[in-house]
Amino acid sequence: MREIIKTKYKERANGFRQEAEALQKKYDQFSIVRLLTFLAGAGLAILLVNLNMWLGIAWVIIFLVGFARFIKWHQNVNYLKNFNESLATINENEVRHLEGDSTVFKNGAEFTEMLHPYSLDLDIFGDYSFFQYINRTSTTIGRQCLANYLNQGANHKEILRRQEAITELKDQVEWRQEFQAHGLQIEDAPKHVENLKQWLNDSFFVLENTKLVWVLRLLPFISVVVLALGIVVFPWYVTVLYFLIPVYILRKYLEQVNFTYLRTTHAERMLGRYARLLKHIEDREFESEKLKSLRALFFIQNKNASDQIKRLSYIISQLNVRNNEFSLILNLMGLWDLQWVWRLEKWKSEQKDNLLQWFHALQEFETLASFGNLYYNNSNWIFPDIQEENYLEGIQLGHPLLAPEERVCNDLSLPTDGHIKLVTGSNMAGKSTFLRTVGINIVLAMTGAPVCAQKFRLPMLKVYTSMRTQDALHESTSSFYAELKRLKYIIEAVENGENIFFL
Repeated sequence: MREIIKTKYKERANGFRQEAEALQKKYDQFSIVRLLTFLAGAGLAILLVNLNMWLGIAWVIIFLVGFARFIKWHQNVNYLKNFNESLATINENEVRHLEGDSTVFKNGAEFTEMLHPYSLDLDIFGDYSFFQYINRTSTTIGRQCLANYLNQGANHKEILRRQEAITELKDQVEWRQEFQAHGLQIEDAPKHVENLKQWLNDSFFVLENTKLVWVLRLLPFISVVVLALGIVVFPWYVTVLYFLIPVYILRKYLEQVNFTYLRTTHAERMLGRYARLLKHIEDREFESEKLKSLRALFFIQNKNASDQIKRLSYIISQLNVRNNEFSLILNLMGLWDLQWVWRLEKWKSEQKDNLLQWFHALQEFETLASFGNLYYNNSNWIFPDIQEENYLEGIQLGHPLLAPEERVCNDLSLPTDGHIKLVTGSNMAGKSTFLRTVGINIVLAMTGAPVCAQKFRLPMLKVYTSMRTQDALHESTSSFYAELKRLKYIIEAVENGENIFFL
C-alpha cells in the first residue's frame, strides 16, 4: 500500500514540476511583452499629447488602467508558478518521508519541556521525533497547535470529533496539499504573532479622541485649499505657517504612532498569506461536526474572515508607507500616519474578538490536516476504542517512527487500575522501545489520532514516564535526586485523582 501511495506522490510531483516550468516560460515571455507594451504605450501617449492635450490625457488614463490589469495578471502567473513548485516540493517531501527521511519537516524542538509528563521520554519533539514525522503545518500558530495536541489529551467527546474530522480529511489529498502549498508562501515568526495579539489589547488613542478624529476628517481638504491659495493668492510664508499645524500634531502623537507601527508592521505580509489559507477553507464544504463548526467561525454577519484579514493587511501596508521618502508630503497634507492608525483602531474595534478565534480555527485546520496526512500515509492504522472499563488491550502495537519492514509489533493487555507489568530482558532486547511503543500509541489515542495497531481499546488515560531522568548541574541535582523528584511528581498526579499510566 505504501508503494502505491509513494508512486502517486511521485506522479503528482512530476506533474506539478512540469506545470511550474511551463508557467515560468509563460511568465518570461510576457515579461518581454510587458516591457514592449509599456514602451509602445508611453510613445503613443507622447505622440497624442503633441496632437491634442485632452486626447493624450484620455489615452494615458485608459492605458494605465489596462496596463495595471495586465501587471496583475502577469503577477498571478508568477504566483501560480510558485504555487505549483510548492505542490511539487510537498509531494517530493512525502516521497522522502515514506523512504524514511522526515528531516525536511520542522522538528518542534522549541516545544520541548524537561518537566513534561512524557514528551522527552517518548521523543515527541526534536530531531527524528514524532512531531517531525507528522508535522505538515505551515504557520507558527499551526505548529503551536500541533504541539498542544501532542502535549495534552482531549476529553472523550473531543476525541470522537477529531477522529471524525481526521477521517474526512484523510482522502482529500488535493485539498490538503493546496492548503499546505498556500501556507508555504508564509513568512511568520512567533514574535510577530505575539506583537499582533498584544496590539489587540492596546488602548485606543485616536478612535476615542473626538477632536482628533474631526481633525483627521477635515485637515486633508483644508490642506488642499491652503496649498491652492498659496500658489495663487497667499504669500509663501502663510502656507508655511499653516503646515506647522500638522507638524505639531504629528510630533504630539509620534511616540504612540511608533508604538502601533512596531506592533503591527511585520504582520502585513503574514496576514495577506493567512487570508489565502482562510479563503481555501471558506471555499470548501465539510461534513464532520468539528470541521463544520471551525469553518463556521469564518462567517460573521455575512462577512468572510479572509476579506477582513486581507483588509487588515492592507491597512498595515498603508501605515508602512511611512518608510517611503514621499511620506513627509503625505503627512503634511493629510496626517497620513494618524489616518491609518485611525483605520487600524476602527478595524480593531469591530473585529478584535474575532481575530483570535480565526487564528484558533486556522491552526486547528492545519493540525487536523497533518493528522489526515498521517492517516493517509498509514491507511492500515486504526482508531482506538475509548471505553469506560479500566482495561487496556492492544493487538499488534507498533512504534510509529520505525519503518514498517523493521517494526516488531507486540500485544499487550492489562487492567489499568493499580496493576503492574514488569518488562524484563537482556540489553538491547527492545524493552525501552516496547515501553515507548505503548506510550506513544496511548498519547495518539488521547489526541484523537489513529494508532499503529490492529486493535486498541483503553479508558481515558494520562501517560507519565520516568525513563531519561537527567541530572541538572545548574541546580546541583544528581541523577538520583532527579529521579526522586520525578517520582514525587508522578505520585502527586496519582493523588490528585488522575488516571495514570506510568512507564
